[in-house]
Amino acid sequence: MASEVTLVGENDGARALAADIQVEDPQDRENSEIASVSVSGLGSGKGAHSREVRRRLLPPNPEGDDTDESEDALPLPAFYVSETRFSEEERVELYCRQILAGYKVTCKHEQTSYPLKATVSLAKRFSSNISNLPRELVEKVLEELDHCVPLLEIYPVKGQDSAVCTIAQSLEIARFFNDFLWREWDDDDDDTCTEYSALIEERIKLYYEIQDGTIPGPIGRRFQRTLQKYRNKHFELIEYQTKVKDNPSENEAVECWRKYFEVLMLSGLLKLWEDFQLRAHGPLIPRILKCRKGDRDSGSAVTHVVANVMTADMVKTFSSGTLIQQHDNLDAALENCYSGDTVIIFPGEYHAKGLAMLTDDITIKGSTKREDIIISSEPMYDSFVASKAQNLKMMHLTFIQKDTVDGIVVVKSGHLILEDCVLKCEGTGILVLTGATLTMRNCEIVGAQGPGVELYPGSVAELEGNDIHDCCSLKSCDILKHSLGGINLKVLPPPKLKLCSNHIYNNGGCGITIHQPDKRFCSEFEEALGDGAAEDQKEDGLSKEMQNLCLEIKNSKLENNIEGNIRIVN
Repeated sequence: MASEVTLVGENDGARALAADIQVEDPQDRENSEIASVSVSGLGSGKGAHSREVRRRLLPPNPEGDDTDESEDALPLPAFYVSETRFSEEERVELYCRQILAGYKVTCKHEQTSYPLKATVSLAKRFSSNISNLPRELVEKVLEELDHCVPLLEIYPVKGQDSAVCTIAQSLEIARFFNDFLWREWDDDDDDTCTEYSALIEERIKLYYEIQDGTIPGPIGRRFQRTLQKYRNKHFELIEYQTKVKDNPSENEAVECWRKYFEVLMLSGLLKLWEDFQLRAHGPLIPRILKCRKGDRDSGSAVTHVVANVMTADMVKTFSSGTLIQQHDNLDAALENCYSGDTVIIFPGEYHAKGLAMLTDDITIKGSTKREDIIISSEPMYDSFVASKAQNLKMMHLTFIQKDTVDGIVVVKSGHLILEDCVLKCEGTGILVLTGATLTMRNCEIVGAQGPGVELYPGSVAELEGNDIHDCCSLKSCDILKHSLGGINLKVLPPPKLKLCSNHIYNNGGCGITIHQPDKRFCSEFEEALGDGAAEDQKEDGLSKEMQNLCLEIKNSKLENNIEGNIRIVN
């Protein structure tokens, strides 16, 4: 039995990358059938890489008995999966130092979005994962495809010789590069080979940070979904372009441009995310585009009741002059709200994409105890609860975060009041952006992969009687884990935080973490002081800003936080 895999790459005839596997058994030589596998579409930044793969296909039956070609397919043996596992350092060494070795891989697309193709033929021992599949039908399909299939859709099966392990590993290495490291826009970038290797190394790091939990799960899954969406749209664009004739109509041209700009937008978003490394404390892109309604023209306020069925008992505590509007879902109630309205939610489980676009001054509260009113996020949206209202109040509610990218609650501007709420985080906790104010009383925050509450420079927060625990649950030993905590404060300009009777415990980082300005902010601060200021004046100015940090702690209990109770980090 014989098996051969050859991978050859040439650069101006001067360089060759080759991996040869050859196992030969003279007794089985006649029982195998050769399939020539040729791959095109790979190149380098400085010279064309031509790759050719030759492979002798092995029959699933080691004895290689001939079968009647008209016979139906036998059951397909299980796929063979290489048991080799790579660490981050080993993948960097493999892809950046050995495979690329100073070269850039590009894939030129012509009539297809899948550049790696293989020419194949059937083995004599015909097997299939579809029962009773005639061999003649498969031969006919292969002829229509010109016997070409995507290389990365070839999977070795079990029951062959020892060489299959190396074959499977080689295919998995190529498949990992295609699925996780290579991007379609790499062909258009003018990066040098050294820059390209560094970019691949960053993508390997990104992959492992998603796997080990350094990057919060919802953000990692959102990135993967966006990447898949980009590839689907890119494939649709190429398919559409192949169908358009030499002289496209006006509608065809417009549709082609529309698909192109959609692909361009998604690639730009992915590049942005890759640059930011999707950290738990990464920058946010404002998404609230909804305009503030303000008060009703009549000046009256309405109470919106959210329940499937409304009964007289539900409204018996309302005053006789109350204007009531009933809704069977929370989104409908939010869409009909004006400033001054109240939304009362009766027991049940709810979803509401409208919580991510709160702009009017309303009150949203549960009708009973907070455990009975559960609001879960919609996985397809980036935000869960986001507010730009001047005075928004939320009471007696339980929020459960599922697969949203931003914090469970983001106060973008204005003032948000949270009372008697439970916030069960899957990603990051509450974010209070620059200039915004948060008042939180008698609430519980649990499970955030980042900090439970994060205050951006110039924000204000007053926390009273809250439990903040089991946050900063990053799985990685990355330095980020040691710089996050139950509460995070970023200074310059310093935020203001007032704590009273809070319990902050069992957090992965510190109880309270204070982030000193990084070099970029220090430079901006020094420029604000003026070029003529002396060095000691600049240092005194920064020290005064740190002293101006308003941190008032009264009757609060901090305990069992892994990195300590209060810590200042750079």
